[in-house]
Amino acid sequence: MTRPGKAPGTITRPGPDSDPNPTRGTGHAPCHHGELLQGVFLDAAGRRCAGLVTLPMAGPGSRAEFVRRPGTPPQALTVVPADRTKAAAAAALTVEECARRSGLTPCGGELRLGGDIPVGLGMGSSTSDVIATVRAVAAAHGLHLPPDTVAGLAVRAERASDPLMLDARPVLFAQREGRVLEVLGPALPHLVVVGCTLGGGAPVDTLALPVRETTDADLRAFERLRALLRRALATGDTALLGKVATASARRGQQVLGHPEFDSLIATARRTGAVGVQIAHSGAVAGVLFDPAAAGLHHRVRGCRRALDDQGIPTTRTFTTAPPLSPATTPKEFTPWTSTSRRRSVGRT
Repeated sequence: MTRPGKAPGTITRPGPDSDPNPTRGTGHAPCHHGELLQGVFLDAAGRRCAGLVTLPMAGPGSRAEFVRRPGTPPQALTVVPADRTKAAAAAALTVEECARRSGLTPCGGELRLGGDIPVGLGMGSSTSDVIATVRAVAAAHGLHLPPDTVAGLAVRAERASDPLMLDARPVLFAQREGRVLEVLGPALPHLVVVGCTLGGGAPVDTLALPVRETTDADLRAFERLRALLRRALATGDTALLGKVATASARRGQQVLGHPEFDSLIATARRTGAVGVQIAHSGAVAGVLFDPAAAGLHHRVRGCRRALDDQGIPTTRTFTTAPPLSPATTPKEFTPWTSTSRRRSVGRT
């Protein structure tokens, strides 16, 4: 699924004066702002599986450019920056997939990545790199791969994937299997989100987090939250959505244990927010407001001041609604201010 009128991957053929062999493709992928809900759920067959619902965020993203080098062995892949190992794995897998689909002989190539997603905060930076890579490699083969194929490649490349290959339609996504468990509704109710970072913004090593066994009681609680979120989306109930996100965030603290979490909850309560959300595998968090609330701008400013006063750095205030025009965008809707972002890499 892609946004109408905007293809995530494009293909560019060499001009008459350039080398006729390489074919260049580009791809882009967005980020997210952590999760609204994460836990263990039942699939259609009644099997337990890990799942999540992300909070979409426009703005930061990853971009990739891939140049095929026909005649070179498929393992001859160059990646810039060289430390993007997950993207490198995705490129190799996608070359194989695209060769199978297109009939072209697998070959090596050069992958270049850039972007502005803060790293290690739980905003899907690695998944964004991987999906941008898959789209760029596919475009270089003259292909547009369907979302389920992109999801499968992403999971193979990084073991677990965020649902950034889908559009903004809210889904419960099995991140370790790359499949949609449920489409929860047509769209999220509109929210205003005051972003911040917990734990000093230090990156979280997801693999180092303690593993907590899911009990039958846990499963029932997650399924109740799933049903409530489904209802919130069906009715446009922002307050109910906030309650679900807050309950999920509280459960996440059993593993993450952010010391500022109680202060975050208290600030949300004092400023009339509908709830909070966190990245369950990172440090990014958000205070959620109903955009129709009286005195919204005052509430948002008060929230940002209160968080800053408590040593919780605020980052970006954004809305899940369609982009506002410059004439109507409040000054509180600020760009990302974290310094923990990826170095942008482009072709010179």
